[in-house]
Amino acid sequence: MASSQGKKRVSATSNDQSLISRVSRSVSQSPILNQTKRAASDAATVSKKLMRSTGRAAWIAGTTFLILVVPLIIEMDREQQLNDLELQQASLLGTTK
Repeated sequence: MASSQGKKRVSATSNDQSLISRVSRSVSQSPILNQTKRAASDAATVSKKLMRSTGRAAWIAGTTFLILVVPLIIEMDREQQLNDLELQQASLLGTTK
């Protein structure tokens, strides 16, 4: 009697495994899954290209700012300091422009 119950358990386990393997096989071969994988791959490729081009644009903007705008800001600051110094000297000497 104990041996017949043991055989039933073994066959039930193998049926469960075959059912699981059939379900997993049908899911892995599903066209919806394949389309989803392809869409995810395409999205990853596009995002990599976008990040690369954004990085390049940021580099160009940053170096352009450093080369063109920073010297202009420094020169304007020097000019302002020179004007302030002349105004201070004029007020000390008592002459106004």
